[in-house]
Amino acid sequence: MEYDYNTQRTKMVIPEYGRNIQKMIEYTVQVEDREERNRAARAIIAIMGNLNPHLRDVSDFKHKLWDHLFIISDFKLDIDSPYEKPTPDILFEKPKQVPYKNNTIKYKHYGKIIELLIQEASGFEEGEEKDALIRLIANHMKKCYVTWNRDVVDDKTIFEDLKNLSGGKIIAGEDLKLSDTRDILLKSKKKRPPKKK
Repeated sequence: MEYDYNTQRTKMVIPEYGRNIQKMIEYTVQVEDREERNRAARAIIAIMGNLNPHLRDVSDFKHKLWDHLFIISDFKLDIDSPYEKPTPDILFEKPKQVPYKNNTIKYKHYGKIIELLIQEASGFEEGEEKDALIRLIANHMKKCYVTWNRDVVDDKTIFEDLKNLSGGKIIAGEDLKLSDTRDILLKSKKKRPPKKK
């Protein structure tokens, strides 16, 4: 008795569709009558769509199915497709490079958003609104500092960094009181999920 092992079978091109779909496509490639091949291809597309009903809301769903049909056939399937037939080089095409902004961050532990907030706050007119914003920014800076360094930081360090980042436009007064470092550390401990044993 001879056994049929998966290791002895042909490699599945797109395993998500299963071996039966691959066998159907391999059979369709062998069909000589073009009209019969077209009918078989449309039937396979319908089955492939039924296997992935959760993807039907995805834009270009049908287009992807037809592309997968050609890919599984190793681009040998000669049929009338409603979409342009893909070429083998699309499988090995390198993705386009993501254009990253090359922004330098003066203090990495504060991040770029804090720098932008400080720039925005610098433009505010003197008054309660500006004072409240500076208090919020300074407290967030202290939280970032403690999260990054896990050291106790005094308010003077935060005020000095605030002054440097604002280009001397924001000078925090002695009356500005920030959250206590211990409170920040306690809050961050509470937010962390418990360790799995």
